[in-house]
Amino acid sequence: MQGIIDALQGYYEVFLSKATPAMIFPVITLFLLVLFFLYYIKIARPLEGSLEWIDRRIAKNRFTFMTTRHPMEKKDIAPLLIILAVFSFLALFKLGDMTAPQSFFRFTGEEESITIELLEPEDINALMFYTGLWTGSYKLEFSPDGTSWIEQKPEETQDADKKPDPAMNQPHSHLFKWRYATLSADNPAIRYIRITIATRPPIELGELALYDASGAVIPFSRIIDPGARELFDEQELIPDKPMYMNSMYFDEIYHGRTAYEHINGIYPYETTHPPLGKEIIAASILAFGMTPFGWRFIGAVFGVIMLLVLYIFIKNLFGKTTVAVCGTLLLGFDFMRFVQTRIATIDTYGVFFILLAYFFMYRHITTEAGASFRKSLAPLALSGIAFGVGCASKWIVVYAGLGLASIYIIRLILLAKHYRDEDMPGFGVYLLKTLLFSILFFVAIPVIIYCLSYIPYGLAKDMTLGGGMLWNRDYYEIIWKNQVSMFSYHGKLVAEHPYSSWWWQWILDARPILYTNSYNNNLRSSFAAFGNPVIWWGGFLAVIAIAVRMIKRRDAKALFIVIGYLSQILPWVAITRVVFIYHYFPSTLFLVLALAYIFDIILDRAQGLYKQAVIGFTATSGAVFALFYPGLSGIYVPQWYFTNLIRWIPDMWPF
Repeated sequence: MQGIIDALQGYYEVFLSKATPAMIFPVITLFLLVLFFLYYIKIARPLEGSLEWIDRRIAKNRFTFMTTRHPMEKKDIAPLLIILAVFSFLALFKLGDMTAPQSFFRFTGEEESITIELLEPEDINALMFYTGLWTGSYKLEFSPDGTSWIEQKPEETQDADKKPDPAMNQPHSHLFKWRYATLSADNPAIRYIRITIATRPPIELGELALYDASGAVIPFSRIIDPGARELFDEQELIPDKPMYMNSMYFDEIYHGRTAYEHINGIYPYETTHPPLGKEIIAASILAFGMTPFGWRFIGAVFGVIMLLVLYIFIKNLFGKTTVAVCGTLLLGFDFMRFVQTRIATIDTYGVFFILLAYFFMYRHITTEAGASFRKSLAPLALSGIAFGVGCASKWIVVYAGLGLASIYIIRLILLAKHYRDEDMPGFGVYLLKTLLFSILFFVAIPVIIYCLSYIPYGLAKDMTLGGGMLWNRDYYEIIWKNQVSMFSYHGKLVAEHPYSSWWWQWILDARPILYTNSYNNNLRSSFAAFGNPVIWWGGFLAVIAIAVRMIKRRDAKALFIVIGYLSQILPWVAITRVVFIYHYFPSTLFLVLALAYIFDIILDRAQGLYKQAVIGFTATSGAVFALFYPGLSGIYVPQWYFTNLIRWIPDMWPF
């Protein structure tokens, strides 16, 4: 708590010392949020002139999940299709290039080299290359005659403790990227270029781009011997400059790379997360190629399908098309969902299956008492399967399992009381069947899914399905060792990162991650992962509001949402390893559900035009999304746009 107070004081001091035009926006946003929730508090009170306050005191509500589960209606089709169409376009617009070098020269021997011979001597202004798989560095040499060679030296560094990078290197953080080599300023006219592997093989090098004194790419017609044809066979793909549209960024270098390794039967470099999320990315690459669009497409699609599931979920919860539309738009307008689903990382799949698991769990717990067991079985099974698939994608879904288990147990307790109070027979048989099938769908099947997700690991070790991989003890030893390694890695990770944050900073939306940043003259292209302030700040207030209502009114819907939120945020309170704001992504689902709950109350109790508060809240979140769109999509805008419009918190927001 003291950390939060100190942070708020720090932000206030920053506000006073570094005030900019953009800093008026958070003040306006907070002011509007306060008005909105004051209005909610007003209308949530007993109506003036009514006896409602007496009813509330006399009535002894009890928690119950036996409530109406509202179905989808024909009038939901049009708004849902429009939402999906709009956000599909936004998800795929400038997602990434659909082309990238596909052929690579693989260095397989120690000190293996290739020599490129030009038609005539050239003043080489720059050299850009596309990196492939594996890491290492190259010795880059130039020669005017093929006899005397000038080696390009590493770029000097001012940090005495840091070893300078080689002139041409390929670290793990720069795979499947366009990179510039470091060239000396005093090179003579060059006719020969020699590239020699300077580290252990193997290592793959993709396309090369050679630039003459005028800055133009030297065409292949001016090259006599390319040394390796793979380095000059896709020259039409050379971009103007390296950027996110044509290269990997952030953790794509792990998860996109692993997907590529799975496709090619190579044992993965990154083994710190379960495999299934990366296998989903691999399916996208198989469909669209090893290109930026290919490794990002499937995540963007999951981000849109997320909206479809949420719409049906909210409609089932509250029964109002307006609430379903506005609640779904909130998630659509959230910065985190938009940015995080457009990057080839596995968080999207974990969050999607968390949403799906809670959706089906809600359908299970709202099955009417006395209904046949078979009627409640399908949603229970689907919730467990979604949980299992999610766990095989990322371990954050385990936290969701704690929430699901809590809701499940509470429902059984409430159901037992209902059977007793109504003197209904058969609860013992129902309980036994439910427990047995729960073990099947929440334990046995998830374990099977989890183990099957490791098939690419076994294939990379020359095992085969036909050869009995799934019955091979060595296969399960691979799985077990990986679990031990993952637990050790995540439990002991103490690395520092400039964009790391703490859980309470997520609630404040205080520490975004800058994923990419590039300049073109006076224009800037950047985007970061963080939350829409209207939704994150308002959503947290909504969680508090419905928690109060849960206690006072014994509202089970509020309990369901609060449990979901707490199960995703509380585990991070105790975690001391380096964490990032995208770990709050699952919690945003419940921020939106909490706001949808508030919307439902307002639409039930408000009169006349005051119902427009719901529309106004949604429109405000949409306006803020539109304002920040350049900082979420990477489109080029002037630097003043970032400084004066969307750098709301100086020194904390990286614009």
